Amino acid sequence: MYTKQEIIIRSYREGKSQRQISRELQISRKTVRKYLREHEEALGSAVCVATGQSSNLSRAPIYKKAQPRTKIKLTREVESAIEELLEKNEQKKQQGLGKQMLKKKDILEALHDQGYEIGYTTVCNYISQKENRQNRKEAYIRQVYRPGETCEFDWGEIKLEISGKRRSLQLAVFTSAFSNYRYAFIYERQDTLAFLESHVRFFQTIGGVYREMVYDNMRVAVARFVERHEKEPTEALLRLRGHYQFSHRFCNLYRGNEKGHVERSVEYVRRKAFSNRDSFADIPEAQQWLETTLKRLNGIRQQGTGKSAEELFSKEKALLLKHPAAGMICSEQVQSRVDKYATISYRTNRYSVPDHLVGEFVEVSVHSRELQIYFENQRVATHVRSYEKHSWNIDIEHYLATFKKKPGALAGSQALADNHYLGALYRNYFRDEPREFIELLSYCREQKVSEEKLEESLRRLLGTSPDGISVEKLRALVGNTPTVTPSRESEDKISMKAKEQLADITRLMHQTNYNGHHQPTNHHIQ
Repeated sequence: MYTKQEIIIRSYREGKSQRQISRELQISRKTVRKYLREHEEALGSAVCVATGQSSNLSRAPIYKKAQPRTKIKLTREVESAIEELLEKNEQKKQQGLGKQMLKKKDILEALHDQGYEIGYTTVCNYISQKENRQNRKEAYIRQVYRPGETCEFDWGEIKLEISGKRRSLQLAVFTSAFSNYRYAFIYERQDTLAFLESHVRFFQTIGGVYREMVYDNMRVAVARFVERHEKEPTEALLRLRGHYQFSHRFCNLYRGNEKGHVERSVEYVRRKAFSNRDSFADIPEAQQWLETTLKRLNGIRQQGTGKSAEELFSKEKALLLKHPAAGMICSEQVQSRVDKYATISYRTNRYSVPDHLVGEFVEVSVHSRELQIYFENQRVATHVRSYEKHSWNIDIEHYLATFKKKPGALAGSQALADNHYLGALYRNYFRDEPREFIELLSYCREQKVSEEKLEESLRRLLGTSPDGISVEKLRALVGNTPTVTPSRESEDKISMKAKEQLADITRLMHQTNYNGHHQPTNHHIQ
């Protein structure tokens, strides 16, 4: 409008020619001529010249709309071909194959293969216009939840330093839709056993069961997609439902808002618990830290209600479904054959059993944290479950019968290497007496002597007889038989020697095992 006014003013008021106005304003003479002609027509049709001039000067110029160009390349036939390819993408998305969907470049190549000559920009513009039509902003309806009615569950990844090693672990998070009460557990994987066990632990912790559990499309809960909005639950979820008598609901695809709280809860719990501290000695210590953090978070007063999650949960706890008399057993039962190394294999890792079971079939009860091995309904071995690849989990006590026959195999055995305490004890005091050392271990197993008791006896022996450590003396002390005679050396010499060896055994007892964890000392041979 400014240009229009300048043209008219310079022509009528200043008397400048069209050529001069065009040159000064740096616009086409056709534009100058058009505005002057329109102004003359407006003045000619106006009743009052002054009014007509003022009205025309204040009116914005009118531009002719360009007629849309006919689409030469993007014909209806090409659009149909693009629609078919986009439909295939939608099917893959529903099947969980999002990483195998066609990108825009792939769609362009497919169109070229079909003989269509079309450019990449044209394809991108068409797909973008279609997505914009589909992705229009929608309104969400705020939900009101009844106490004790709905609880939401989701997984989240956390990265912690465990015993000096950075590891990726999984966070199982539960959130009450009514009170916003949160609880969480740490697991190695997002597998079925962890899914089941987390629910069992949560229901046991709160002392009841919510009437409805809400999940997204996680693979441990959804067996398959029947239709876009219909999913078939896994056998694990059906087992949970049957035992605890709750109902379940799945969120629709890409509709996290239907869950309400839990996706934010995963991020919230992860940030509050592990943003300032992410290094722990082991997973139980990390879990204890997580529970302490959750207790603090649940005690914070919330905006809106002015009450804490703990206070609101105490009101809805009485409305929960009754907890069953017994919790559901969460384990996987497999059968395995003992190989020539007296081990069984589970998911690339090996676990030892007593050596007399070589060639036998055993039953393995797999839990999220341990493996229990049975032979003829008797438990013969228990191991901490390993989540590494191709690891050997060996208990030296399982090989005592074989070592008695082959004592020379003890020094370089995997069994001795895996028990750091006994390995160091052997190297420091019994390197030249493997048979006697094996007899000591057999005696400890028969008498159910723990490593803690063995350590105590070794300390006593070093204090009274620092020059000689023998199996007979240790057996006497372990069995509480007072047969050890103190040496007649001077008191000072005995004291100095004892202190030196006590320092050695103290370092020995506090060394870590082969994988960086402190070796427990409260178990005995069974």
